[in-house]
This record gives sequence, structure tokens and C-alpha cells, in this order.
Amino acid sequence: MVDDDKDGHVASVYKNENAQREVRSWCAQRIADWGIAHVRSEVVTSAGVTGVVTTGPEPRDGEPSVVLLPGTNMNAALCLPLVEAMARERRVIILDLPGQPGLSVGRRPHVRRMAWYGNWLSEALTRAVPGPAVVVGHSLGGAVALASDAPRIVGRVALAGAGITRLRVPVRLLAATVPWLLLPSAARSAALLRRMTAPGHGVPGHLSAWMHLVARHCRTSLAPPPLPSSLLERRRTVPTLVVAGRFDPFLPPRTLGPAARRRLGAEFRVIEGAGHLLLDEAPVEVSAVVEEFCARLGG
Repeated sequence: MVDDDKDGHVASVYKNENAQREVRSWCAQRIADWGIAHVRSEVVTSAGVTGVVTTGPEPRDGEPSVVLLPGTNMNAALCLPLVEAMARERRVIILDLPGQPGLSVGRRPHVRRMAWYGNWLSEALTRAVPGPAVVVGHSLGGAVALASDAPRIVGRVALAGAGITRLRVPVRLLAATVPWLLLPSAARSAALLRRMTAPGHGVPGHLSAWMHLVARHCRTSLAPPPLPSSLLERRRTVPTLVVAGRFDPFLPPRTLGPAARRRLGAEFRVIEGAGHLLLDEAPVEVSAVVEEFCARLGG
């Protein structure tokens, strides 16, 4: 049972203060060990402190920065291979989502969560991103990108994006999730992650270690329901690309593609040989898709 505070927020994504320290220490150390020039900073929004990691060249006149929003249970420290690939071409700014384990505030609202996230992103873009932005969101991050009507968003890329259609939860994936939560171990974390990836795709050791940390120290959140049709209709004014891994168990292309076209009027692409964990399974391919999208916008 998670207790709400007086403002209607859950107390924290973390189970206790020690859990918060361990998770944040893990994230900070992994970013500090990254062999790429970067700046780690914070901005303050009405949601609380937001962790920011910035890398890549300064934008040229009118060129958009890429703003990356990680998904459920993820953060900047888990996105470094993809960011390294994208930052060869342009400025990349990673924003840790509030209410998810990482370097942002740990609290999230109990009700009207996506509207709250949309407001947060609008504020964070104003404070952390100079100029126009192409917002790239993975899973929950994709839904957050769609929830915001910030005027500086000139394009959106939803990678296995939530909020467009309801996620599936196959029985075998649910069967791997329950022991991961009840009896956490690195082996059970790896088993869960294998259910999210393409057949034969290895699971990086740091990702298994991270998910073991999350199971021990955090209260994981559920995927958001589909966003209202009226909201998605308003988002048609900005170009959107939706991307799915061929073997995504939550959002298979046969489901996500038609929904993206029907509800958003979005372009849809499939990355072969990848599942739900696109940032880890296909960083080079995802980077190429994002760069092509940005180039078509004229930036």
C-alpha cells in the first residue's frame, strides 16, 4: 500500500530514503564514468527538481535539439549508448522523468498523471532547452511527449510509445514479472528483460543489475492508458514519427502502427531485430531514424 501525501502525490517512487540514495548513487556514478563530454545539471519545475544531462554540439541557428525522455523505470544513466550515437550529429538533452527512479524528484501524482507530466515537460523545456526541440520519448516517455503542447516542440518521435493504444501484457511476460517483484535477483531481472527483447538478443549486464536495484528499492508504476482522442487530434499540427520494434510484446507493430496512423496521422516505422527495449537493442538504428526525421524538418 502506497500512502498519498496531502497534495495527492504518492509519497515517493522509492521505498525508503536509503533506497533513494542507492538508486541515485548508481545513476550518478554511471553517468560520471561515461567517456563522453557532457554536463549534468538540474532545473526546478513545479513538479520538483528535474535531472538533466546534456551532450553534443551546440545547435546551429534554428536547428532543434533532441530531447530524450526515458520510459518506465529508466533514466539518463540507462540511455547512454543511444545518446552517444545521436550526439555525433546534434545537441542531445536527457530529462529524467519525475516519479521514476533516477535523478529527478521521486514523487508523482495519484490522479491526472498525464496532464501533470505534460505540464512538467512544458516547464522543463523552457528551463533546460534553448530553442526548438524534437522530443524523443521511449514507452512512457512517448506518452509524456504527446501530453505536452509546449510551443517549442517542432517534432515528436515515439519509440514504442505508450499513450497511443492500450499495451498488451502477454502471459509469459506477466509470469516473469511477478517473481521479479516478489523475489528480486539479477537472474530474475535478466529473465524479465529477455521477455521484452527480440529472440536471441542478449541482455546487457548493467541493465539486469539496474532492474534488480529497481525491484529491491522502488515501487514500479503501470503504463498509462491511451490518451484522449481529442488531445491526440490536437497533436497532428506537429510532425510525429512512431517507431516499433518488430518483436515488441507490449506494442506489436500490427497493433501500434494502425493506431498511430488513425489516431495521430503519424508516420510509422518498424525496426527489425528489436523488441521493446529499442534504446538498448538498436541504438544505431534508432539514432539513424531520429536523425533522418530531424533532417526532414529542416534542422
